[in-house]
Amino acid sequence: MRPGAPHAKKEIAVLASGRGSNFQALIDAVQTGYVPAAISRLITDNPEAQAIRRARDAGIPVTVLDFGSFAGKEEYEAALLGEMEACDPDLFVLAGYMRILPATVVRAFPGRLVNIHPALLPSFPGLHSPRQALEYGVKVSGCTVHFVDEGTDTGPIIIQRCIPVGEEDDEETLAARILVEEHRILAEAVRLFLEDRLRIVGRRVAIR
Repeated sequence: MRPGAPHAKKEIAVLASGRGSNFQALIDAVQTGYVPAAISRLITDNPEAQAIRRARDAGIPVTVLDFGSFAGKEEYEAALLGEMEACDPDLFVLAGYMRILPATVVRAFPGRLVNIHPALLPSFPGLHSPRQALEYGVKVSGCTVHFVDEGTDTGPIIIQRCIPVGEEDDEETLAARILVEEHRILAEAVRLFLEDRLRIVGRRVAIR
């Protein structure tokens, strides 16, 4: 439902492409009551995504828009926009969705799209962020939840969490430690949004 529409309980929809561990963290947060909403749908571009099993185990409807079954990118993006408009929750959460949302989608849902990213933005946007961090030699890494704009991981930042990078870390161990914090701050950011405690002021997000 769009914000302000008569609705007993707020809804979120999730876009995911892979294993869906952040999606599972949201499912768990909803089931415990920490996130005051229902998850109305999972939308995925990958028919083999593990997130599908997680959704079905939780009784959440699934829409599979297999990118490979479309004639091209424009056709896929039109179908995605149509599905998102039909779903129309209070908030869309990108939880490991591996495609850049087109401008048409971003403009259709201003301030209603959030993403989780495994780096301290604006450092290391895009793919393989833990690898980028290690190659750069940073001493601190982390994760970010941000609103989605038309850039790649460039939207206003809601929450960030830092973790130290150890001398023994490789890409796998660093990513795993970051993921633990991703689960925590994603649920926290979604809760803040649903409680109407976030306000975008230019590039900053004010938290009441």
